[in-house]
Amino acid sequence: MKKSFFTAFFMLFFSCNLFGTASWYGKSFEGKTTASGYVYTANQLVCASNDYPFGTVLKVTNKRNKKSVIVIVLDRGSFKMKYGRKIDLSKAAFAKIAKLGEGLIDVTLEVLSDQHNFKYKHGNPEFTEEEYIKYVSGLNI
Repeated sequence: MKKSFFTAFFMLFFSCNLFGTASWYGKSFEGKTTASGYVYTANQLVCASNDYPFGTVLKVTNKRNKKSVIVIVLDRGSFKMKYGRKIDLSKAAFAKIAKLGEGLIDVTLEVLSDQHNFKYKHGNPEFTEEEYIKYVSGLNI
């Protein structure tokens, strides 16, 4: 009974749209290892979040213009406590939903999948386009 309640609560909580502020990674992070173990490059459709496990697939929608991007959580950050942001997007992901000069935007976050969650990738691998496709394949986007 408790497990069913917990599962139902978890699904309801994470299926709801959450609101927050998003920014994008600066140049100083290029080529550095993320908290998940992957090497960050600005052209990936990834993000940093303190609220979701690595591998979570999120739909991030700019509240102003309604443009969306699908990203994979690969990093953590201190931006939440320091700056009050919910998420940091890669440069490529941010550029799909806003002009880079905007810097900060209000967004809606929706969890699309958590079936590929992981703790840490060893060996500093690069997150490839093929891996991105693996994460989003089968989703009704």
